Amino acid sequence: MKDFVDGTAFNNEQGNRARKLFAAVVLAALDDAIADDKKYGNGPEQIARWARSRDGREVLSCAGIDPNERVVGGLMEFVSKGVRTSVALSREESERRHAAEQAEAA
Repeated sequence: MKDFVDGTAFNNEQGNRARKLFAAVVLAALDDAIADDKKYGNGPEQIARWARSRDGREVLSCAGIDPNERVVGGLMEFVSKGVRTSVALSREESERRHAAEQAEAA
């Protein structure tokens, strides 16, 4: 019985690692689309084309993201804002956004 639990925990951990790896691929695709947007002005269209492609849908699914049109719209909106993923995920950016929301509410 103990071996079964250990095996299940190991498989779950492996699944979580794989999900994180595919999430990193999604973040890299977003960064590439942001770079394309700054260079050529077609970033949102690029990420939408990728997310709707067979490979893109598979990567999104493996990352735990449902590849539907709402998600594609969100990815396009994120790219159009032009904030790199490393900056968007940083603590300083999160605090700045929160402060801006508080100022808007007041």
